[in-house]
Amino acid sequence: MSDTVLNQKAPGAPAAPPAEGKKDSALWREIKGIFWVLVAVLLFHSFVAKPFYIPSESMMPALLKGDRLVVSKYAYGYSWVSPSFHVWPEQKGRLFGKLPKAGDVVIVTPPGLKEDYIKRVIGLPGDTVEVRGGRLILNGIPVRQQKLPDRLIPTDANAPCGVEQFAGRLVQNPAGGFACSLPIVRETLPNGATYDTVDLGQSIGDDYPPVKVPADHVFLMGDNRDRSADSRFALGPVENGLGGPVPWENIGGRAEFITFSLDGNASWWNPISWLTSMRGGRAGTSLRTGI
Repeated sequence: MSDTVLNQKAPGAPAAPPAEGKKDSALWREIKGIFWVLVAVLLFHSFVAKPFYIPSESMMPALLKGDRLVVSKYAYGYSWVSPSFHVWPEQKGRLFGKLPKAGDVVIVTPPGLKEDYIKRVIGLPGDTVEVRGGRLILNGIPVRQQKLPDRLIPTDANAPCGVEQFAGRLVQNPAGGFACSLPIVRETLPNGATYDTVDLGQSIGDDYPPVKVPADHVFLMGDNRDRSADSRFALGPVENGLGGPVPWENIGGRAEFITFSLDGNASWWNPISWLTSMRGGRAGTSLRTGI
């Protein structure tokens, strides 16, 4: 009686590929999948919208250090600063270009640099911008101002109310803890755009001689007028400003709304702290003036 051979392949059946080949093929598919996901994310960030982190106090009270925003990249068309990483050399012009409106909050790359600032559009081409005694003057006419009650900003690791930023402004918060008591002045531009500024008193930016904004340029200022390096100040160290009106191709997008805000107390190794460090009441706050 002959032995029975089990699992014998039929004549002419193809041999199974080596297991190592299957493993290599699956790994390559994973690498390609991750690559195309990264490409899609970069394209979305470059041409549609991207997140932005607020690293300083220059746009208080509208924006606090630790806020996370959505910035639309298509609002003004595209230029050399549109890609998520500024890999292109500086060049003139925009594709589908459109000037910002006065009052818009924008992302800007200072000429000759690669880092991004966030500021508010104050002057458009043809406007004459001046600051006299802390008062903003457009085309020879003082911008309408309204003094508001001081605003209490609760202190935390991202808003410490220290001597360097807001000397003498630390107060007991009626809601508990401590807060910065900031003097608020509401400005209304000629086009109706309204926003609040912080006026801490006399500073070197309170007097700026009249400057006419050239064609295809914008004049930018921070809302925290006494703690903002903007178009009033020279490029590079020590002032680290924008060097006057900025070419419109250096505008990278328009700030739309706050997604969430962190108080600076989160630890990367403690997931629970990611939630407890979130500031309440800031998510969804619009940054548009409605004009």
